Amino acid sequence: MHTRPSLILAFTVLAVVSCLMGTVFVPQPSVGGEKKSSSVPTQPVALEEGDELVPVEEDMHEFMEYVFQPTYKRLKVVMAKTPEDNAAWKAIKADSLSLAEAANLIMMRPPEEDVEDWNAHCVEVRQHGKAFYTAARGKDFDAATKHYKAMLNSCNGCHKQFENGRHILTP
Repeated sequence: MHTRPSLILAFTVLAVVSCLMGTVFVPQPSVGGEKKSSSVPTQPVALEEGDELVPVEEDMHEFMEYVFQPTYKRLKVVMAKTPEDNAAWKAIKADSLSLAEAANLIMMRPPEEDVEDWNAHCVEVRQHGKAFYTAARGKDFDAATKHYKAMLNSCNGCHKQFENGRHILTP
C-alpha cells in the first residue's frame, strides 16, 4: 500500500521528468502540422534601421519561373482527379500554401505603373490560395477545385493586365 508522501513524491518526479522531456501540458502538433488555429495573432517583423525586405531575385520572369511554375505544374497533375491517399492531399496542401504565401512575395516586386492594380491582384491570389489551402486541409476536393480554379483565374487576370495575355494558366 502506498503512503501519501510516496505518492506525492512519485507525482513530483513524474512532473519533473515530463517537464524535462517537454510533454506535460504542452499541446503537441498533430502529424503533418495540422492543428487548430491559434488565437495568437502574427506580428510584423521588427526590422532594424537600414534593414528592409528586398527580393533576392528582382526579375519577375525568373521569380515566376522558379517559384510559381514548378508548383503550378505539380498542382495541375494532382488536381486532375480526386486524391486517393494522404500523400496526395499533403502535396496539395503544401503547394496551395506555398502559392498563397508566395502571393505576398509578389507584392515586394511591384511594377513601375499600376501598383494599386498589382497589389489587388496579389491579394486576390492570396485569398483564393488561402481558401484552396483550407479546403485541402479539410480534404474537400470539390471546394479545393473551386478555389484552385479561382486562384488561377486571379493569376490570369494579372497576366492579362501585366503580360499582355501571355502565360495564361489552365487547370
